[in-house]
Amino acid sequence: MTEATNLVKSITKGIQEKKGQHIVIADLRHIDGAIANYFVICQGNSPTQVEAIAESVGDICRKEAGEKPVNVNGLGNNQWVAIDYVDVLVHIFMPETREFYDLENLWEDAKLTELPDVD
Repeated sequence: MTEATNLVKSITKGIQEKKGQHIVIADLRHIDGAIANYFVICQGNSPTQVEAIAESVGDICRKEAGEKPVNVNGLGNNQWVAIDYVDVLVHIFMPETREFYDLENLWEDAKLTELPDVD
């Protein structure tokens, strides 16, 4: 497995640990001009949950993959938190914001993998 795929696994674990929902992994590796190799997209049901998911992703990626993000945007607002790990971008949305930006359709050429929600 590559470093990026290991990082994606750590990210999804962090999301699932805080009960993030509707996780979609977009594989952008074959798309010319893509800004990353992967997008990991999910949602939380409240601003507090969005922030908790972001913190969990950061903690698990540091512990398991030895990775720190180069940038984090949206904390404090918690409608859409974007975490940039260079090869992998994590997008944590509130449901309405996710629907509005519709990243899955924006990158419709990507191979999309949906993960089941954790109860």
